[in-house]
Amino acid sequence: MNTIPTIFNETLPSYTAMGGNRRNTGDTAATGVTAILLNRGGRYPRRTLFAELEKAGFDRVISLEGPQDRYDLEELAERFPFVRFILLKDVLSPGEQINLGVTETASPLFFVLWNDLRFLLGGDAAKIAFWLRLSPEKLLKAPPGASPMRRLCTVPVIQNSRLEILSTIASPALYRSKLPWKLRDNLKALHFPPEVEAQPTLYPFDGVGIYDRERFIRLGGFDGTIQNPYWQFMDFGFRAYLWGDEIRCTRMIRMSCDGEAVPKDTTADSGYRRFYLRNLAPVFRKDTAHIPLRLFPGYLFKTGEDLSRAWREFRENRQWVEANSRRFQRDAHILTGLWEQESPPTGTAPS
Repeated sequence: MNTIPTIFNETLPSYTAMGGNRRNTGDTAATGVTAILLNRGGRYPRRTLFAELEKAGFDRVISLEGPQDRYDLEELAERFPFVRFILLKDVLSPGEQINLGVTETASPLFFVLWNDLRFLLGGDAAKIAFWLRLSPEKLLKAPPGASPMRRLCTVPVIQNSRLEILSTIASPALYRSKLPWKLRDNLKALHFPPEVEAQPTLYPFDGVGIYDRERFIRLGGFDGTIQNPYWQFMDFGFRAYLWGDEIRCTRMIRMSCDGEAVPKDTTADSGYRRFYLRNLAPVFRKDTAHIPLRLFPGYLFKTGEDLSRAWREFRENRQWVEANSRRFQRDAHILTGLWEQESPPTGTAPS
């Protein structure tokens, strides 16, 4: 059965590594923040980017390199000994690449970036680490074993080359079909530009954000069986909120994207079905969650699959929810209600 593994990244993809044998010593003290760099392709100035990350004080950079040949890796590895290049043998989804990058670092925090992003404001790693760490007073009030970091993930403000702020904030809107044989709930994510500090968002846009490594691993990371990046990120974010964590935006970090925003593929494919069963279908009652059997006829009708395959998918994901039932702290309906209470009114039309 394909599941989020009990042990994080229990099965690793095939890859080789180069460089990264020394920590960035631009400052005498470690900042505790590693940059995980994803590459969209294109001929971006890599030396300039690595120099900027070195100056910003990141302890290390984990650069995920696609299966294509890189003629300049040996030169770059020698010039930037704090950069570890991960050479992938196969094409991996963004979430799988991030999971792999996390296994290559022990930093308490990691910042997921793309190679077409540049810092405009707040890119100092030491200040990021200081700001995201709980104060001594709050640490004393935290339960035993709690992470010393504020939250699971903090996402920056991103603008395009025309200085327009991207609509990176996603809010949930659930609607129920009036037809009894349809799926119990459907999700529509409304997207807005960030308007206030610490505004909640359903998922990290393009995966970009500063993550608490301990929380990330405890959550299980990204689900590598979902290949559509939109549903992969949405699954991660929803799971985080349903299990009691949160993802919020900060206006203290602003980035510029050199490329254009790629339209998201929101097709209700197999990734959506997995997302639906693990995030929208569960019902939370008496401190546990379960998927009611009565939802199967609607699921069968909606998928259009044959009976045996639809039942296998439904049963396997129902078993996964049962195995993690006590990790749920709410269901999608409760989450949406809490979201509506907290989120500020916005004057921006959803995109």
